[in-house]
Amino acid sequence: MAEARPDPDQLLEQIKEDEARARRGRLKIFFGASAGVGKTYSMLEAARGEQAAGTDVLVGYVEPHGRVETERLLEGLPRLPPLAVSYRGIVRYEFDLDAALVRHPEILLVDELAHSNLTGGEPPPRHPKRWQDIEELLSAGISVWTTVNVQHLESLNDLIFQTTGVRQRETLPDHVFDEADDIELIDLSPDDLIARLHAGKVYVGEQAGTAVERFFRKQNLMALREIALRRVADRVEAAARALTAAERTQVRIAGDRVLVAVGPDEQAAELVRAGKRMADALDAEWMVVYVETPALLRLSEAARNRRIDVLRLAESLGGETVTLDGPSAAATIAEYAHVRSATRVIVGAPKRRGWRAWLRPSTATELVRRARGFDVVMIAPAARALPPPAPATTAAAADGTVIRWDRYGWAAAISALCTLLAFAMYRRFELSNLVMIYLLGVTVAGLRLGRGPSALTAVLNVAAFDFFFVPPRYSFAVSDVQYLVTFGTMVTIALVIANLTASVRQQTRVAGARERRTALLYAMSRELAVTRGIAGMARVAVRHVAEVFQCQAVVLLPTVDGKLRYPQEPPLESSFRHADLAVAQWVADHGRPAGLGTDTLPAARGQYLPLGEEGRTVGVLGVLPSNVRRVLLPEQSHLLSTFAGQIALALERARLAEVAEASSLAAERETLRNTLLASISHDLRTPLAVMAAAGSTLAQHGAGLDEGTRVALARSVETKAREMSDLVSNVLDLVRLESGQVALRRDWQTLDDLVGTALAACAERLATHQVELRLAPDLPPVWVDATLIVQVFTNLLDNIAKYTPAGTRVTVSARGEPDHSFVRVTVDDEGPGLPPGDPARLFDKFQRGSDEGSVVGVGLGLAICQAIVRAHGGEIEALRREGGGARFTFTLPAVEAAA
Repeated sequence: MAEARPDPDQLLEQIKEDEARARRGRLKIFFGASAGVGKTYSMLEAARGEQAAGTDVLVGYVEPHGRVETERLLEGLPRLPPLAVSYRGIVRYEFDLDAALVRHPEILLVDELAHSNLTGGEPPPRHPKRWQDIEELLSAGISVWTTVNVQHLESLNDLIFQTTGVRQRETLPDHVFDEADDIELIDLSPDDLIARLHAGKVYVGEQAGTAVERFFRKQNLMALREIALRRVADRVEAAARALTAAERTQVRIAGDRVLVAVGPDEQAAELVRAGKRMADALDAEWMVVYVETPALLRLSEAARNRRIDVLRLAESLGGETVTLDGPSAAATIAEYAHVRSATRVIVGAPKRRGWRAWLRPSTATELVRRARGFDVVMIAPAARALPPPAPATTAAAADGTVIRWDRYGWAAAISALCTLLAFAMYRRFELSNLVMIYLLGVTVAGLRLGRGPSALTAVLNVAAFDFFFVPPRYSFAVSDVQYLVTFGTMVTIALVIANLTASVRQQTRVAGARERRTALLYAMSRELAVTRGIAGMARVAVRHVAEVFQCQAVVLLPTVDGKLRYPQEPPLESSFRHADLAVAQWVADHGRPAGLGTDTLPAARGQYLPLGEEGRTVGVLGVLPSNVRRVLLPEQSHLLSTFAGQIALALERARLAEVAEASSLAAERETLRNTLLASISHDLRTPLAVMAAAGSTLAQHGAGLDEGTRVALARSVETKAREMSDLVSNVLDLVRLESGQVALRRDWQTLDDLVGTALAACAERLATHQVELRLAPDLPPVWVDATLIVQVFTNLLDNIAKYTPAGTRVTVSARGEPDHSFVRVTVDDEGPGLPPGDPARLFDKFQRGSDEGSVVGVGLGLAICQAIVRAHGGEIEALRREGGGARFTFTLPAVEAAA
């Protein structure tokens, strides 16, 4: 049997996890069933042992609660000064997170893991909960020892409430407990704990008596002790399963999957916690599903907002959250359970009784009927329920819900229009056909006006049909009893149609909104793909995010030193002005969201999301929503994270493109530098050698040389010096032209004057060539810089003198273009022609017509010609003549507008 090879991706992921774990501090929790069992005492005792062993131990925050034994153990341990927080005119003392990060001990002691930080004071806390402070300490590589009681675990909150009758407000997500590196259970029997309480070793004064009466009853302590022991046992069992995980198959076979169905009622949080406990017991995946039916869409804003807290609670406990929409909650949940292969569906027990349950079965009852392939688990509400919330009408009124009376007016108008149409048809059609007109009106009202107005239309239509058309007419009396059946059927059908059309209208609106969001995400991705430049991409992102989430948005980008700054471009109408740079900088440094609706700095006005991963953030996206539901609902939060991911990818692509372009430019500059040095070194070597030899001869043998020899040697020095000067001048001219430092001094010039000046400058070099001018007599003047155009002619003629044999012909011709806006100049020679290859390459820098030889030059003459001609708005090209030789042709502007 072949040996199974490890998956490289899994190995890489395991290496990354091991590296992250090595950088992260270790968390040790001293865990107990209740206050007073000795958690803090045991933690301090262990800390003194570590200090004696040479470990750097620091007490970050410990609350002794007036216990002498605890205060005695604190003696000799270094302590971090607490942070003074001014709150409503008084000073409270809290744990100083920033000071702990600066001090960076090996082990930091922080008591009361579930403690809520004091919000609303000055300075404000970075995190609302202490466990979040500890998460930041662990990420910084500091090991933390802390304490917590079993009643503070979120998933056990309802169970503790049912057991003790006391609702614990300070809780922490179970994953904090589950991910701890070490758990040390501090156990004490209920009798010993009560004895300590009476002795004043847990609470002092009247607090002890009150605690015994309300909480520290023996049956409560026994139940809490059992729950704590079970929780630790579950952790040990999970650890044992993890040890054999490598021997198990990678795919879960016939595993359980728990689906929790929640609504906007008060039992939703209880169902989520029950689902978490069941998933932990079964070692199963779990998810929480909320279905927005047409009935739920009609709830008040406050009632619908409850699901934000419920779904965020599920995410904090490690569950997956999903929001669906459909006409029926039971049908939608059953279908989704089959899609996700759920084995257990948890719902609340039916709340309707009697005839109401028969007429309108609850979701739980419908799920039991539809269950195929999964079990339905009904959870009864807690016996000690919290006070019911305000009625929906009250909540709606408080929420500012406004009844659209104008729609009811339109409903009455539709009924009147149907009646007028029925009057027009009355003489020619049966009454049954008139009924169809009224049903059509109900359908229109349901599609356009909503459920309430359409129901009014249905009632008015039946009344109008009876009054105006059923004998005896113009009376509500009925002569034939059969019409009562017609009325009843008509009302029923009309109300059903009104309900269905209104439901379809609402669902269409919801589906349309989601489709619109998806389309906008695609539109943003497409626009980002074609936008160039980081600043332009940031503006595109701001515009799309603001449109989708109905908010103000800003993309904050870092400077070279990594500090975020406000955009330098003018703000858009939807820009988030005055974003908090301090919060955004924390997000950029830690790679985690912060601000509104998060666990970090929740008091901030806006929400800030990192663009990229920790250590690789390319910026921060800040949003200030007009309605917090737009960003706090889990599906909206996930969508916003998707937008942030797309923006991060686009900005990273732009940044890499800039880096690649900079690298390419650097490489090109290096190539040009090397080419320039190689060319100049070669073309300077020969003139310098000639000048050195001539100078040496004149210095050593000048007195013995005749006059002609001395003059010849001196002229050779002069000629080579001029060649070197021309070479350097070409380099400098090209640099000035390409950098835009040359300002064109245009004026009207005649072409024969320009050519004559160039020929005079090249007379000596063209002495052995035949030069012929073919300039049309009707040539218009050209609008050029005379000095630069003379240089173009000079460079072309100089090349001809260098590369063509003596005695060959040189022809300079010119003619006007058909549109009279340019003059085309042509320079022909009868030399060996252009070298093989693309003639356009001759205009590149450092391109020479032949390999190294006796001809002096660095290959810049034609590049300078091209730069000058293009600066004038013309073009230049090199061609091969049919009869042999080379042809250079270029255009010059003949109108001032072309300048």
